[in-house]
Amino acid sequence: MPVHATPPLLPQQWSSAYISYWLPMREEDQITSGYCWFDYGRNICRIDGLFNPWSERDTGHRLWMSEIGDAGRGQSRKQKVAYARETAAAGVRLYETALPDTVTPFQELFLPQAILQDGAARHDGCHAVLGQSADAWVVEHAGRAPSVFYLQAGGNRLLRMVTGHDAQHLSVRDFPNFFAGDIPDSVFMTPPG
Repeated sequence: MPVHATPPLLPQQWSSAYISYWLPMREEDQITSGYCWFDYGRNICRIDGLFNPWSERDTGHRLWMSEIGDAGRGQSRKQKVAYARETAAAGVRLYETALPDTVTPFQELFLPQAILQDGAARHDGCHAVLGQSADAWVVEHAGRAPSVFYLQAGGNRLLRMVTGHDAQHLSVRDFPNFFAGDIPDSVFMTPPG
């Protein structure tokens, strides 16, 4: 097994579709998906997708959200749409309701570029993830479950991350088509309205 002295930085700009699920999956847990973009040079990120965790049973709808987190400006802008089901004699109908945009304080990107280095990640062997060989990097947290980041073996392309407070119910995000490269400015523009 090769020696991994220093965990890598994530690429300067990257994007990927993601699949979000739980380990283990409980009956009420949802599998969701979306797309994310991270640009560390501009200190900005965007995540579009169904919100997870979100209880359709408790709220009466699923929540789609597009969030642009701009740490340079210190704010996050969220656009949201509620999707609900209505059962009638003719079957189930889906309808959507646009919710008001919200702006909240935002100090740091959801996934910092140096998360492995800053978290003193330790290498935990090589694993098969999404049909590829992956290095596992473990970041320990006081009082909660460790986070595990699976990067393409020998590189810095993120394939999977496993996080959470409760070791008995962990959040998993897979990144099946990770792309490291330029992100157009238009990705981070908020539509007028």
